[in-house]
Amino acid sequence: MSHLMISAAHKSSGKTTITIGLCAALSSEGLTVQPFKKGPDYIDPLWLSQAAGNTCYNLDYYTMERDEITALFREKMRYADIGIIEGNKGLYDGLDLEGANSNAALAAQLQAPVALVLDTRGMTRGIAPLILGYQAFDSDITIAGVILNNVGGSRHESKLRRVIEHYTDVRVVGAVPRNPDLEIVERHLGLMPSNEAEAAQERIDVIKEHVRTNVDTQALLTLANREKHEKILRPTGGNRKPELRIGYAKDAAFGFYYPDDLQALEDEGAEMVPFDTLEGSELPDVDALFIGGGFPETSMEKLAGNEKIRESVKQFIEQGGPAYAECGGLMYLCRSLSWEGKQCEMVGIIPADVKMHQKPQGRGYVRLCETDAHPWPQATGQGKVILAHEFHYSGLENLPQDIEYAYSMERGYGVDGKHDGIIYKNLLASYSHMRNVGSNHWARRFIAHVLAVKERDSLN
Repeated sequence: MSHLMISAAHKSSGKTTITIGLCAALSSEGLTVQPFKKGPDYIDPLWLSQAAGNTCYNLDYYTMERDEITALFREKMRYADIGIIEGNKGLYDGLDLEGANSNAALAAQLQAPVALVLDTRGMTRGIAPLILGYQAFDSDITIAGVILNNVGGSRHESKLRRVIEHYTDVRVVGAVPRNPDLEIVERHLGLMPSNEAEAAQERIDVIKEHVRTNVDTQALLTLANREKHEKILRPTGGNRKPELRIGYAKDAAFGFYYPDDLQALEDEGAEMVPFDTLEGSELPDVDALFIGGGFPETSMEKLAGNEKIRESVKQFIEQGGPAYAECGGLMYLCRSLSWEGKQCEMVGIIPADVKMHQKPQGRGYVRLCETDAHPWPQATGQGKVILAHEFHYSGLENLPQDIEYAYSMERGYGVDGKHDGIIYKNLLASYSHMRNVGSNHWARRFIAHVLAVKERDSLN
């Protein structure tokens, strides 16, 4: 297969911007580009999906088994000319001493040549030992080329190229000048999501042209060992008739959904029906609600102003409608949301007030242990420990002591450092983000929960 990993020596080297540009440039050349993102992330995949014109999928060692990663990668590559994998953090960074979950480990597993993005600010001769060290550190990794980023000018670029050519055998496939116009607005959890940017496509086009001008895309295709193969057409979907309808919030406030999770819900018999919490006038006719993550704080005045949707969501849950909310969705369901000196009314089904903080309240991987109060049917062969992740700068205040929780925290913060997964009637709302994988078939369980509620309602 023709694929390449874009990694870096350290985070904030500009690899996401360059990867966005590469995906857009290769796609504009008529190639079917399949993007992947290592690790848990929603924002980078939104940009990569839009740039490539193809859905980006996450490859994450913490929530997925190695064979699951390989199977997902191979399945999606069947429909592609070229696969582009964006790493997270630095090439060798990871949770453990051996680097078993690092970018390098993923590159070795998938036999992906690595294009290393190097932030060259303040560097000349020192770039050689950096490259040599990265080459020598792991013999299973092939650093096929380097992309010099934030280059100070033609003189700086010339010095860097001479040093690299003299001391190493690594090919320079690009030298991208420093350009503040390429920056994507950053927020407390990373890049601004593309579903929120009014001029996202314009920004992608600017990045594409800048990267295409300064990176040798044909050289990258050569490094990716691109060979002609018979690409098959992507399936258009099965013929299974949906058993139920799930409404999910999809707008500038809420857009954090793993595409394979949405697909898993459909595979389990659901028709996924989007609704707009900002501009919509009413909820669609659905059997359940799924409100994913996002940045409700940046749209809180518009969320508060749409009283019809807020009241519809509240009544749906109050009347026993099954609902699942993650992070931003949990925040939306609370009484109020406070940020930057302003407070806005939210749905009010969860008796708590949300406050945004300057520092993270929970960030990273979590390990949850299900309590007996968990409302969803247990999946066959699945244990009570769930591996997930959380990213939130908000915290809950004024929460009553008698709240029921679906999880106790073995790692991570959740709602209060000890619990996560607020239960109210048929609602489950957590700060933790789930991933539908072999060890956590949450989509199947949620569908089973919805069907059980629907059956009980029909008997009453």
